[in-house]
Amino acid sequence: MIFHAPQVLRALRALADKYELLLIFDEIFTGFGRTGAMFACEQADVVPDIITLSKALTGGTLPLAATIATRKVFEAFWSDDPQKALMHGPTFMGNALACAAANASLDLFESEPRLQQVAAISTQLAQGLEPCRGLPHVKDVRVMGGIGVVEFDRIDDLNGLRTRFVEEGVFIRPFGNVVYLTPAFTIAPDELRCLTDALVKVVRTFQS
Repeated sequence: MIFHAPQVLRALRALADKYELLLIFDEIFTGFGRTGAMFACEQADVVPDIITLSKALTGGTLPLAATIATRKVFEAFWSDDPQKALMHGPTFMGNALACAAANASLDLFESEPRLQQVAAISTQLAQGLEPCRGLPHVKDVRVMGGIGVVEFDRIDDLNGLRTRFVEEGVFIRPFGNVVYLTPAFTIAPDELRCLTDALVKVVRTFQS
């Protein structure tokens, strides 16, 4: 849950070009609107050589992944000669049901205002998590698109913190030294408020 500034991605692109390296972006978590743009790399105006996608590709309904490459990279391993081609076929490659789910999910991106929904979620997350700022052991509060993070200097009892969230009627998973929210883009404002209120309440009482 570390947010990189656009300059970081631009620097990586420049270094990859300088040393003739492939630049690979993992957007399995960030792709399809999670950071506020369709893909996170768009916010830095950077095009990777390879990008990996999954998770929201099917709207989270079925497991499916995709690896997208530039034409230059693709043509380097595309051949009818098995000695030159990348002969790689995953066990579940081309799963028809998962592909159908992906097509349906992509159709919804075209017919429903997904990025507007993310923008509204981002605003509400920023407002809802702001009370955590300045609480004991809270190191940072940050929001990007549909990701809200409360970072601590440390979390000594992850299980205890997780239990407190469950007692408040929400499932929020502490991870390492962060507590984060990544709600569904279709979440209702009152449902999101329930999450942020519970998070703030637990952080206040758990840290006291």
